[in-house]
Amino acid sequence: MTTDPYDVTPPPSLGTVVETERGSLPFALIHGEALVACASWALGEAGVTPFDLGTTWAGLVDSGEPVVLHDALCPMTPAAFLAECVVASEERSAVVIGVRPVTDTVKQVEDGYVGSTIDRDALVVVTSPIVLPPEVVEALDGLPSYDFAELAAALAARFPVVTVEAPPESRRVGSLDDVRLLEAQTRPV
Repeated sequence: MTTDPYDVTPPPSLGTVVETERGSLPFALIHGEALVACASWALGEAGVTPFDLGTTWAGLVDSGEPVVLHDALCPMTPAAFLAECVVASEERSAVVIGVRPVTDTVKQVEDGYVGSTIDRDALVVVTSPIVLPPEVVEALDGLPSYDFAELAAALAARFPVVTVEAPPESRRVGSLDDVRLLEAQTRPV
């Protein structure tokens, strides 16, 4: 008998799907549904209580609960992975950030010239979610950015951060072509 590594029950937490500053792409369709809707359903299935970005930061602080930020551009992130990240944040009292390995070749640029290849084993792509433990929520006055890569860097500069490798279907889309590729990758068999 195998155990599902994502079969966990998260503590009470609040969450939102971040669609701000992402243009119209969150409203593109994947499997016949808007990306933002798919991401919202995953949050609900993970047992996270939704809030919208109009909620005051003081209200989030007063809740004393972790805050889960789920990127609308990572619409197929499994609910179980979101729940696992909330549990990891609670257990480690750290910000938890979902990441994917870098698969592209990355080159260093020096004085306008392409230089050596950077070892991609040391690189990750920020995906979703970003989970803020209650003590981090309390220490912030709000989000310093809605861009997940910028947000991850800002949080890492101030707080303990743990990265967790997200499953392949959690990849972030950046174009309609990416949406079609993700749709093909996540088509039920």
